[in-house]
Amino acid sequence: MSGYRSATILSKWKKTGWLMTDRSLRKHIPPTRLFKKDHLSSMLSRYSTVYFKPTNGSGGVNIVRIKKVRKGYHTEGSAGKATYPTIDSLYNKLKRFARGRSYVLQKGIQLARTNGKPFDIRVMVQKTNHGKWVSTAVIAKIGKPGKVATNYNQGGTLGYFRQTMSGAGYSHASANRKESQLKRMGVQAGRVFDRRQKGFRELGLDVALDSSGKPWILEVNTKPQFYPLKWMRDKALYRRILSYAKAYGRSK
Repeated sequence: MSGYRSATILSKWKKTGWLMTDRSLRKHIPPTRLFKKDHLSSMLSRYSTVYFKPTNGSGGVNIVRIKKVRKGYHTEGSAGKATYPTIDSLYNKLKRFARGRSYVLQKGIQLARTNGKPFDIRVMVQKTNHGKWVSTAVIAKIGKPGKVATNYNQGGTLGYFRQTMSGAGYSHASANRKESQLKRMGVQAGRVFDRRQKGFRELGLDVALDSSGKPWILEVNTKPQFYPLKWMRDKALYRRILSYAKAYGRSK
């Protein structure tokens, strides 16, 4: 098939809404709200950490982590660190930062750590040329100290799933079970997206594991990047993902 074209959706809010329609996935979605003053207040009254994310952003850019502290609310992100004594002062700062762009608020999940470093997981899901969704790879994204996102272009590194899980204290059998669960979630997300709109051929689920091992879908990317996988030692992993992409015309 020539002339690659896959449907893309940027809005985190829309994609979250789609996932929430599925009973099996709903319990794996962190509470998420559109950025408004009353939503900011209510979420910070319930959760110790909340993330402020651009609705149409990508690559971990312009994400702000908000934590409740004794003296108010501490923020950390690409613009630096600051503390605000009241919800009003915090809201006004975030509103200026947004500059009229849409943002969402999402409950912060305390990321699991591997050898002391926070990580989340990318589940790559691709459609065969027969229209069937397949989870083709499960890869760890290991965060760089001082960054609020684990993304590759935010200084994060890629890691092999089983090695990363071993560093987080998982046995081989437990890691295998978790990988199977994540792959099922990826395929189910693909089916949900197909019900909402036609034309999707690849998805990248960003999934956090909390301290109990429960997976939380932080975001679904509709055009996930493949190229960082080229630099991993397991070249077969990259070739496998690329073979599915080439079946419908994507070259990288």
